[in-house]
Amino acid sequence: MFEKILIANRGEIAIRIIKTCKRLGIKTVAVYSDIDSRSLFVREADEAVHLGPSPSSASYLVISKLVEAALAHNCQAIHPGYGFLSESASFAAEVVAAGLIFIGPSAEVVATMGDKIAAKNMAIKAGVPVVPGCNQALSDLAMIREKAAEIGYPVLFKPAAGGGGRGMRSVHGPDQLASALQSAQDETRKAFGDDRIFLEKFIEGPRHIEVQIMADQHGKVLSLGERECSIQRRYQKVIEESPSPAVDPILRQKMGDMACALAREAGYSNAGTVEFILDQHGDFFFMEMNTRLQVEHPITEMVTGLDLVELQLRVAAGQHLPLNQDEVQMNGWAIEARICAEDPSRSFLPSTGLITRYGYLRGDNIRLDSGIEAGSVISVFYDSLLAKVAAWGPNRDAARQTLVQALNRYHIEGVITNVDFANAILNHPDFSAGTMTTAFIEEHFDDGVSRLAPPRKHLEAMAIAVTTVYHNRENLMRQSLKPMIAKVGSSPRAEVTHRYMVKGEGDIFAVEFKGEFQNDKQGEHPVRAWDFWVDGVHYAVKTPEFEFFRRRLRLEINKEIQYFRLQYRQNFIWAAFCGISRIFEIYTPQEWELAQYMPKEQTRIGANELTSPLPGMVVSVLINEGERVYKGQDLVVIESMKMESGVASPCDGIIDAITTRPGVAVETGDVLISFKG
Repeated sequence: MFEKILIANRGEIAIRIIKTCKRLGIKTVAVYSDIDSRSLFVREADEAVHLGPSPSSASYLVISKLVEAALAHNCQAIHPGYGFLSESASFAAEVVAAGLIFIGPSAEVVATMGDKIAAKNMAIKAGVPVVPGCNQALSDLAMIREKAAEIGYPVLFKPAAGGGGRGMRSVHGPDQLASALQSAQDETRKAFGDDRIFLEKFIEGPRHIEVQIMADQHGKVLSLGERECSIQRRYQKVIEESPSPAVDPILRQKMGDMACALAREAGYSNAGTVEFILDQHGDFFFMEMNTRLQVEHPITEMVTGLDLVELQLRVAAGQHLPLNQDEVQMNGWAIEARICAEDPSRSFLPSTGLITRYGYLRGDNIRLDSGIEAGSVISVFYDSLLAKVAAWGPNRDAARQTLVQALNRYHIEGVITNVDFANAILNHPDFSAGTMTTAFIEEHFDDGVSRLAPPRKHLEAMAIAVTTVYHNRENLMRQSLKPMIAKVGSSPRAEVTHRYMVKGEGDIFAVEFKGEFQNDKQGEHPVRAWDFWVDGVHYAVKTPEFEFFRRRLRLEINKEIQYFRLQYRQNFIWAAFCGISRIFEIYTPQEWELAQYMPKEQTRIGANELTSPLPGMVVSVLINEGERVYKGQDLVVIESMKMESGVASPCDGIIDAITTRPGVAVETGDVLISFKG
């Protein structure tokens, strides 16, 4: 086994690899850029090497710097993690040429499977079913029109040189071909340095199923079960689970056998993932093979009990896999949510900033893979992934409920995240039923909000939570003005019924409650037992005796433990629970009567300008001064966190002035364009 390795990555995956290395007694060397100098993964490693400036092109993607750092610190091997250079054949080759071991497949296999056209040809050779299409690089528009007509619309443009959703464009008619080809080539060129595009039939309404394989250098290939990754936005996964609710034992065996056959045909070793799409008739087709550890590997580890990083290390060191296929057992169910710095209400635009508060998650059957802490800087330079929250259960619904409660109390402040959006997916009845396709988000959500009305019982629970916090604060303020009171927070023996009106967006609740102090089962910690009535519906509620406002609140409601995240915002309380996020106004009955006489907020008319909705780099300006544009038309393209986002016109109008240009760095709110009139 290795004595020391270099980890050519950052964030949560670097910490994940370090964790296994510590258990195995392997020393680790981290690498970092300027902006990552104080990051958690740097402190967790035994040693750390500064690579250079913050842009990945000047640090994490510079092969010579990584190899030199590994040699200078007496490492025997390099682990690439995922992203960055993890699927770079040239990186794998140079690592080996320097006398080091690349913890992954050979450079030749990385090159073959990384080329989607070559990988598809190899799948055909191995007898694996593939999606119908034109399996050659295309750039001539006339040829593309001819091939698309032969395949039949809709078709899908796919990059030959990479995956992860970059450069993929679906086309539903010949009039879309030219623009889709241009944008697909531009994005794949920037992502992979290669603008080759090929065509496949676009399979409508599929599920995305992938099989985890592990192969050693002695010919043994194992299938470690499948993962369902159908919940995606922009071809990027949001929720993953293992096993898949769509896969029975017979289909699992068949897909696993096909994945292993492809790995053997390729001469594969180390960890890999064979990705399939499963159509509505139960037929599956090869999509691609990822020659690295996957972001979602924790759920496979949770159901198999295996440490995939440990297996990677052992295989790379030349050892035999320590188990056979019949010893691979899948126990229970695991579901994972990717937590990203992005705003679902604004088409998932990246969010940057400083993590000001962070509540680390702990608990039975919960796993948190996180690369952040309070004080972490989330910049425009890297991917938006912050952490992964996974939960295990003996069955699917138990795992889902555990993950829901984990996200209810996963607290991150300072940047906008998708925590509540992910939780809303988990709470959607179609997800609960296991009926999903890769179009799940588009079919069920608008601007990050479910098209279904929130369950009334969830809204009533939120009304209880915000009223409890509001009443406690008001009571503490009153008690603080009574210097003779014996104990802050105490109350008279006589029960008093408290009444409030609670408004959360369009929903209004009449809340009444009364309560008294009790001791817990051990008689040591006092709790408050309440009787609540929300619009006449009774709830038995227990709260801790707290003397300050908490951003995470634990309540026992009708003998079930529930968690809420809350913040005071001026005189209101923001609350999040089970994917619902709302600001609540709380009034006494007298205040509610008078509220109708308060002046209404005036609608503000915005400036006649287009401002940047996110920080990043301007990639292109799509219009000229004096040109007429229309509301919704993309005018500027901005790159941030490795993704390009179009900035649309807020109105119909004529361009007066363009105040930016390609290559300019912009911040949120910077003026990009002004309109006449």
